[in-house]
Amino acid sequence: MSRSHSELHRSDRVGWLRAAVLGANDGTISVASLIVGVAASGSSQHSLLLTGVAGLVAGAMSMAAGEYVSVQSQADTENADLARERDELHHEPDHELDELSAIYRSRGLDATLARQVAEQLTTHDALQAHARDELGITETLRAKPVQAALASALAFTLGAIVPVLTVLIAPRETVVVATSVTALASLLVLGAAAAWAGGASLTKGALRVAFWGALAMALSAAVGELFGATV
Repeated sequence: MSRSHSELHRSDRVGWLRAAVLGANDGTISVASLIVGVAASGSSQHSLLLTGVAGLVAGAMSMAAGEYVSVQSQADTENADLARERDELHHEPDHELDELSAIYRSRGLDATLARQVAEQLTTHDALQAHARDELGITETLRAKPVQAALASALAFTLGAIVPVLTVLIAPRETVVVATSVTALASLLVLGAAAAWAGGASLTKGALRVAFWGALAMALSAAVGELFGATV
């Protein structure tokens, strides 16, 4: 009796997961640190709210723009490589076939089998075969700038909402503690969720993110105290 066999691979999540986790973490850490730093300087509740909202909007746009430009540069490089490969396949098909055969021989196939595989894959889709096996470009890992930009902006916004809502709810005298606690709790959840999605250790993922968040808020609070005392 044959049994169905299914495998769970997580590599297809790499692109959007990276952008989403980076955006959410940055949203929580950046805006929480801003609020904590400004609050430590003695600013009013209204100023804290303005700081949080401004940080949310500016950060989301910055993340989207930065991610788009970065990933688009990768996409441009991939497209240029594919165009070059397409041209070589058109003008030097025999050389490209030899090149593909050599790749398969280097991976352990004997010369005859490597040639047969290269010929069959070339007949099926030559550009796809060279993109995958020569250039290392696959559809799963292709650069997707618009997707990455939107994921970053949305994730940053969702992460930044936590400290902004805390400012709205918490009394002024407890806003530093409340923002720090809610931000750290959010970072623990984000770190664990990212680790789970990537198949890594939940504890390590959560603690790693929370540590850097705590450090950023502590430094921001110290700067706020310093300048607040000076003023």
